[in-house]
Amino acid sequence: MSPDETAGPDGTTDPDRTTRQSTVMSQDETLSTGSTPGAGGHASPRRTAGRADGTPDTGRRPGSDGRVSTGGTPTPRTAFHTASPTAPRPASHPARARPAGARTPGPAGARPPADASPDAATAPPAETSPSGPVLVASDLDRTLIYSAAALALDMADALAPRLLCVEVYERKPLSYLTETAAGLLEHLAREAVFVPSTTRTRAQYGRIRLPGPPAPYAVCANGGHLLVDGESDPAWQRRVRRSLDEGCAPLASVREHLLRSADPEWLLKERVAEDLFAYLVVDRALLPDTWVKDLADWADGQGWTVSLQGRKIYAVPKPLTKSAAVAEVARRTGASRVLTAGDSLLDADLLHAGDEGWRPGHGELADTGWTAPHVTALTERGVAAGEAILRSLVRAVAA
Repeated sequence: MSPDETAGPDGTTDPDRTTRQSTVMSQDETLSTGSTPGAGGHASPRRTAGRADGTPDTGRRPGSDGRVSTGGTPTPRTAFHTASPTAPRPASHPARARPAGARTPGPAGARPPADASPDAATAPPAETSPSGPVLVASDLDRTLIYSAAALALDMADALAPRLLCVEVYERKPLSYLTETAAGLLEHLAREAVFVPSTTRTRAQYGRIRLPGPPAPYAVCANGGHLLVDGESDPAWQRRVRRSLDEGCAPLASVREHLLRSADPEWLLKERVAEDLFAYLVVDRALLPDTWVKDLADWADGQGWTVSLQGRKIYAVPKPLTKSAAVAEVARRTGASRVLTAGDSLLDADLLHAGDEGWRPGHGELADTGWTAPHVTALTERGVAAGEAILRSLVRAVAA
């Protein structure tokens, strides 16, 4: 990273963090969920813009608990194999070719099936069976991989674990896991259908080089893109677009509301990711304590949800979820079980829908005390948590 960049909780970078601007994210730009406070130089306490609901701003400062408001009522838990699209399962045709030089993925059933026709994304879920593969869907940043700022190496230097770099950005190392975790992940990817599930854009995900065979499937843009052998599945794109068109207000109107209600005193920048959702980068020290809640209340009526993660305020359509994309992968592979892992509120639906899940001792879910009966809340933090999660997943796959 250049000196004026900061790594966020998702391990990505946020360039020009002191620039107050409104711009659309390109494929090569970085989506960040950074938790680093805004840069200095914004000392003016004067706030004149209205709140997110259009009422006058009280000017109150946020509390120190970093609580997140998501708006709306949590979706009831639904197992992946009980999704209910109604179209018939399409006839098979030759599978998409793998990239040149790609290695064969792990277990039987991990390869993309030959039924990936244009309507495959609307087909009913496959019947599960005891012989089906185990599917592991995991968030990446601050769950399995970590930026230098997120490693949480609280031991003596001589006792620190050896680290493996798995991402380089602008010719500088960016994301790591421990060498032990790398070995566990390689083993896991050969014994289960491993599905990286991230809010990163496709370009950002493409920078990561994980140990083990290439993942035959990956979820990007919080479920907006389902990658099959590294290529976005067009049938899934159509399904997502239909869901967004039918189930929520358009991105343009939400973005307009964000910009109209945000105060230039604390708004650093505004971005759009993959033409699917928007987020703001803010100065948390100046952000009024009720603004996010007001925004969440407004967004709920538009079919959108709001998540505050560090300096980032995400506005995401409710139909856009990691769990929906992972359910499609479970259908295509005939998975017998789905194991999940994640650390942020954008991972809650994924954890909620899995058969068994794990979350680290850090992150938004830990900070808000989020839990579920089938989700194990680990005490490890930082890169040690990534290793603990992978160890738990390997054991669960073998069980």
